[in-house]
Amino acid sequence: MTNYFIIPGLGNSGPDHWQTHFENSGKNFIRIEQTDWETPTSSDWITNIEEALSGYDLSTVVLIGHSLGCTAIANWAKHYQKKIKGALLVAPSDLEAPKYTFDTIGFDHVTLDKINFKTIVVASTNDEWVSIERAAFFAEKWGSEFINIGNVGHINADAGFGTWPKGLEILKTLG
Repeated sequence: MTNYFIIPGLGNSGPDHWQTHFENSGKNFIRIEQTDWETPTSSDWITNIEEALSGYDLSTVVLIGHSLGCTAIANWAKHYQKKIKGALLVAPSDLEAPKYTFDTIGFDHVTLDKINFKTIVVASTNDEWVSIERAAFFAEKWGSEFINIGNVGHINADAGFGTWPKGLEILKTLG
């Protein structure tokens, strides 16, 4: 059985967010809780990912990131160099964009190191937090499959992504 670990972005994912719907879809979907959702520290977030995965057979693990959660996954992959089944990285925020002015520590830029497990980046052409070009650039550097789902915003609850069955289909391609 695949064990899915959900890593939301800033502010966590609320009750109508697709990540919450994924989490509620089975007992093998687990949200990784962070101590601080509003002013995150990268080292804390990646430590929490590492601790959540302890005791699991890593060959059964798929991470599911949204927005800043994608960067947390990339940072975890760079720091720990562990091989898992894969990761779905949805709407990765561009931390270097002028608009990105959130108070974060250690999330100063998006790591561009190749990720040593299968990843899929899903992005939109009109996401206010990342241009489609930057999302494609991140995917290329990470060695990810890249999926452009069109003009749909930040791929969150505000953009109308609740249950998101197509997202679950994409996720299942990771195992």
